[in-house]
This record gives sequence, C-alpha cells and structure tokens, in this order.
Amino acid sequence: MWEGLGLQVFLMCLGAVLYSAVAASAPLEHSHRRRLSLHRHRERTGKEGQVLHRSKRGWVWNQFFVIEEYTGPDPVLVGRLHSDVDAGDGNCKYILSGEGAGTIFVIDDKTGNIHATKTLDREEQAQYTLTAQAVDRATNKPLEPPSEFIVKVQDINDNPPEFLHGPYYARVPEMSNVGTSVMQVTATDADDPTYGNSARLVYSILQGQPYFSVEPQTGIIRTALPNMDREARQEYDVVIQAKDMGGHMGGLSGTTEVKITLTDVNDNPPKFPQSVYSMSVSEDKVSGEEVGRLKAKDPDLGENGLVSYRFIEGDGMTVFEITTDTDTREGVIKLRKPVDFETKRAYTLRVEASNTHVDPRFIAWGPYKDTATVKVMVEDADEPPAFLATSYSFEVEENAHDGTVVGRVHAKDTDVANNPVRYMIPRYTDVEQFFSVGPEDGIIKTTRPLDRETLPWHNISVSATEIGGHHQDTKVRVNIKVKDMNDNAPEFATQNEILVCENASPGKVSPIIHNVYCTFPQVTFRKDRSFCILATTMCKNIFILYTASIYVTRRGFSRMTQDVYFLPIEINDNGNPPMSSTNTLTIRVCSCDSKDTILSCNVEPYILPAGLSTGALIAILACIVILLAIVVLFVALRRQKKEPLIVFEEEDIRENIITYDDEGGGEEDTEAFDIATLQNPDGANGFLPRKDIKPELQYPMRPGGHPVANTVDVDDFIKTRINDADSDPTAPPYDSIQIYGYEGRGSIAGSLSSLESVTTDSDLDYDYLQSWGPRFKKLADLYGTKDSADDNS
Repeated sequence: MWEGLGLQVFLMCLGAVLYSAVAASAPLEHSHRRRLSLHRHRERTGKEGQVLHRSKRGWVWNQFFVIEEYTGPDPVLVGRLHSDVDAGDGNCKYILSGEGAGTIFVIDDKTGNIHATKTLDREEQAQYTLTAQAVDRATNKPLEPPSEFIVKVQDINDNPPEFLHGPYYARVPEMSNVGTSVMQVTATDADDPTYGNSARLVYSILQGQPYFSVEPQTGIIRTALPNMDREARQEYDVVIQAKDMGGHMGGLSGTTEVKITLTDVNDNPPKFPQSVYSMSVSEDKVSGEEVGRLKAKDPDLGENGLVSYRFIEGDGMTVFEITTDTDTREGVIKLRKPVDFETKRAYTLRVEASNTHVDPRFIAWGPYKDTATVKVMVEDADEPPAFLATSYSFEVEENAHDGTVVGRVHAKDTDVANNPVRYMIPRYTDVEQFFSVGPEDGIIKTTRPLDRETLPWHNISVSATEIGGHHQDTKVRVNIKVKDMNDNAPEFATQNEILVCENASPGKVSPIIHNVYCTFPQVTFRKDRSFCILATTMCKNIFILYTASIYVTRRGFSRMTQDVYFLPIEINDNGNPPMSSTNTLTIRVCSCDSKDTILSCNVEPYILPAGLSTGALIAILACIVILLAIVVLFVALRRQKKEPLIVFEEEDIRENIITYDDEGGGEEDTEAFDIATLQNPDGANGFLPRKDIKPELQYPMRPGGHPVANTVDVDDFIKTRINDADSDPTAPPYDSIQIYGYEGRGSIAGSLSSLESVTTDSDLDYDYLQSWGPRFKKLADLYGTKDSADDNS
C-alpha cells in the first residue's frame, strides 16, 4: 500500500510539470488557430461576394485539467489565459468568476495564469465551470466579451472498492454439482471508470477454498467441490476480495464476508442403532397401553427425515400394533389385545422403518429403509382368581329349613403359584343375609326359610380372594330362584255381596268368584248343603280366578223377615300338603220386578220425591236474595260520588310556599307549609263547615272576633285559630296547621327584608354581620356599605 501511495505522488508531480509546459505553449497554439480561422473566413467572404459579420473572439486556451488530491507545497498551475488584445503592456486585466473563483481558483490579472489553491476531490466534484473576461485596467471596460471554460479534475486511484451490501448470506443444497452458482457479490469503486484502471475491479477468494470459487470479473460464487455433505459440515465462512487497477500491484482492495449454508436433501436412509430390541409387557396390561419405543436415526432435516414404522412379520402382529410419534420420530409399540403369561410368554416381531419422502435424484443411492427385530417378553402378574363360569343360577324351595344347600361356585388362581381361594358374599348384595357361602369350598346355603310370595328371586354376588397374594378379588353373579310350595290356602278374590230376588225360584244360579293359587293338575267340584269344595290346577305360579255357583233350594224370601244370609263356604285344594280355608259369603235379599231386575235391597222401600221440599226451596230463595242485596250495595257504593269533607270557596295557587331562613342555614334550611287554612274565609270567622256532619249547635263568634287586619302579627293569628279549632266541635278532625318560628315585632334582630328597608329607617348597627362568615358576606356588604355612605353624607 505504501508503494502504491509513493507511485501516486510521483505521478502527480509529473503531471503538474507537464501541465505547466502545456499551459505555457497554449497561447501560441491558440493564436495560430485563431489566425487560421480568420483567414478562412475571408476566403469564404471573397468567394461568395458577401461580407459576413460576427463577433471577434480573442480568447485562446486549451481545456484545463487539474489532478485531484495534489498536496504539493505550491499552488498547482491549472493553465494560462491570453487574449489577442493583450499587447503585453500591462493595460489588459484578467478577471475570473464562476464556481470556486477566488477561493479554489485564482488568476494573475496580468499574466492570466490560473492556480488551484486547495486540494480537489473528483469524487466530490468532477469539474468546475468558470468565466474569464479581459478589461481595460485603467477604465475597467471590457476589451472582449466574457467566455466560459471548464476545469476538469483528473482522477487518481484514491478510493478502494467497497461492498455496500455485505456481509452476505447464501444457501446452496448439499451434494450440489461442481460449479453450482451460490450467489453474486458486487463491489463499487468511487474512482472514474472512464480514466485509467482506477475503477477496474477484479474479484478473488481469500477464504473458503477449496469448497468455493469466485469468477474474477463478475463476482459470482460457485461450488468447487462435489458431494459437500450437510451432515458433515453445514456452514462455511467465505471471504471475497475486490481489487482495482485490474488486480495489478499498487491497486486498492476491499473485502466482504459471505456466510454460506448447505441446505438439506434426503440423501440419508433411516438406520436403526441396533438390530435387536428387547421389551417386556405385563399380562395385566389392557388394550392400547404402550409396550415400548424404538427409533431409527435419520440425520436429514424436515420432511427429509420423516420416518414411518410397520410390522412386516412375526408371531405377534395380531397382538401388537406400532404407530409413529411425529414429535420424537419414534415407533411406539402398543397392545392390540391383552396377553396371557400362562398361554404365551414371548413374541417376536420384525419392524421396518422407511422414509416418507424420497428424493428421486438420490434414489439410486440405495433403499431408504431399515429393519430391526423386536422381542417382547410377557411378564407374569398377580391376577385375581377366575370363576369357572361367568354367572351361576340355582333353585331352592321356599320354606326350606336353615342350612339347605343352594349350589356351589368355584374359582381358581390362574397364576403359576396357584394359591388357594377364599369365598365370601358382599353384604350389600344380600342385605337381609338370606344366604351364606363356605369360605373354602364355595357352597352356598340358606340361613333362614324363604318365601316365594314375598321375593321369588334373589340376586347376590360371591367374591373370591386369593390367599397369600395381593388380595385381589373377583366377583361373580349368582341368581337364586325360589321354587313354589303349596303353603297358601285358597280364598275369595273379593268380599262382594251376592244379591238374590225375593221371588227367586229353586235351582236359580248365582255366581261367586274365588282367587286361589294353582298347584294341582285337575279341577273337581263337590256340592253340599252349605259349602262348596274347589280344587285348582297347576298354572305357572300365577293367580287364577275360578267361578263357583250358588243354587237356591227353596221358593220365596221375605226382606221383612230376613234380608241378609251369611253362608260359610270351605275351599280346599289338592296340594301336598292340602290347604283349605273357610270364607263367609254374604247373600242379600232384594225386591225385583217380573223380569228379575233388582229394584231395592233395603228393608224399607224408598219413595223417590218428584220435586224439592219446601225447606230446600226456602233456603235457595234466601241465598238468591242475599246475593242480590250484596250486588246492589256494591253498585251503590261504586256510584256514590266522593266529595271533600270541607268546602273551600276557591283553590289558592299559592298553597305551597317555601321559606328560606336567611338567618339560619341558608338554602339548606327550607320548610314549607300550607296556608289554605289561613285564607279560608269561613275559617277566619271561626266556622269550618263539613259535609259529613251537621252541627247541632252553632257556636257564636268569640267576643271581639273580627277579621284580622293585614298588619296583625301572624304568630298571634295562628295561636288564636288553634284555640278556636280546639274548642269548636264542628271543626274538621284533620286540620294540619304547622307553627313556624316567626321573628316579627319584638325581635331583637328585627326584619332584614329588603322590602321593609326601603320605607323604614333602622337605627340598628349591622357591623356584627361582618363576623358571620363568608355566607353572609353579601348581606354584610349591602348594609355595611349603606351605613358607611350615610356617615359620609
């Protein structure tokens, strides 16, 4: 870098010398060009025969250049201006104006030499536009029209290349072919690309070989090695350099960092870490419970590393199932149905793991699957005893004596130990404890006689518990049917009376109904003078209604002599043992017509009246009269006009007056009263008429009673009216006169009314109002101001 800087300084000095020589010879060359131009103009004018006039130009100069970043001790000579009108006698004065005139560029007004006084930077401003003019030094008048010229800043290599968008991040699939494009990086150089090689850039890679390369002219980064494996290395840090001057010595350079990441492709098959897996499951596990897990490793990422599992062979394919845990990518083996240690103690399965997604570009690399063997051992569990039957059904006769054997249940321990079993009946299944079970043999017996008519079935449970194990128990259902025995005598189904007509003929049949229990296969009837024997049949343990007949043996019954007959009947069955009962049948004698239709069964015949009795009619009429009276009274009360008890001549709209005691709590201390009584003319005379009471005696007015003048004290007026009302029996009982504190005559405070103060002069001193606080400030100001004004007058 220091060598390049020295070379730049040398070139700058050499350029300054060359430009000085060119500037010195420039006037001669331009003078020659100007004269040549005028000569050609004359020739054209002579040929055409016409003189063309144009403004004469006497300025001659070349385009000026100045090298940027010049740091010499003296100002840089940019160039020299010269005009034809300048005779060299000093009368011609050169003036410079425009961009940077006087600050960056200065001109010698005698010689026309232009110098740059400051260091210029082409990257800040590439050229400057200036205006030159020649004037007479004495009169300061222009000798020629002004003319513009340009000073260009000549570029030097003073700016290194820069990567404006670095650092860079790129991604490229693993296993990519050599030369696969990764990305393109671009550097910029602030130097002039049209001048020299200051902005000609060349790219090279400083770090990242031999994995990547970069094209020198374009900056495109490409892969340089085949089969780069992400699983071996995923990220690479590459450093790219851009150098100007075409990459030659002395050029400036800039670098940037590119972080390249290899993306994943499915280039790895799943692989089991081991070929055989051993698992165990207890025989007491239920379906759906997990047996174990295994995992095939796949270093690929995302969907490229997804693995699915399945059984491909084995003797437990119907007993077990395998699923895939999508979170952990494990194969989960579960029970499909329970296993039994005593039946089969081991299972062997073959599991295959395969990729879900296969990349066709790498399918030739081999099968993307792997297999492993799983051995599942069944563990013995302490299982509860098992009954030989799922349920038991027994029968026992009713009324059997205590200890009668009902049946036997049997359970055994299915474990290898084959421990003995103990039996018991849970009390909640046999609350009344009709049965007991032998704790060792499982024989069920009765504990007391059973009654089929009360409870024909008994549903109990028997529990079997293993002795010496974990005390696990198993329950079985036992249904016990109570068989029927002939222990109920037959009886009548109902106790209804039998009706017979007084004129019944001998041999007349009257039916009766019995409710008996069936136990025997045949039915027999036996007739006798006063009873009937009835046998029953077997009919599936239900009650059956049998009908027997009663025959009249004589003619003519008289209700007057005997209206009821009680006939005892014995009912027998043919059961074992036979049962019988005696029931009494009630036969009532009734009067009948010629067609044997019963008319009456009472001792005295009833005469049905054709109409109502006199007492009933009177009672009905009395009720109707009472109801009519109540209705009339109710209507009369509703139509009666409600009028006030006291008559007032007119209603005063000023009945509600709200008073404000300004001497008290202000607006918070308000009261209202009714002055209707005060304005009642009749009340003023001491008489208040009522509509509901007619006075028997009119009390005369009190002596001296007369209408009160407006100037009477209200307090005395109210007290007078109260006394009149208390002593007047004709006054309304609901008067509501209220008494209020009144400060009138004799009050030490007097009246503070503004109405009275207008016409009445007061000698009171109101200075004490100043001490009553801000609530009486307005009142104090009014009276205090008045007093002070009077004093001043």
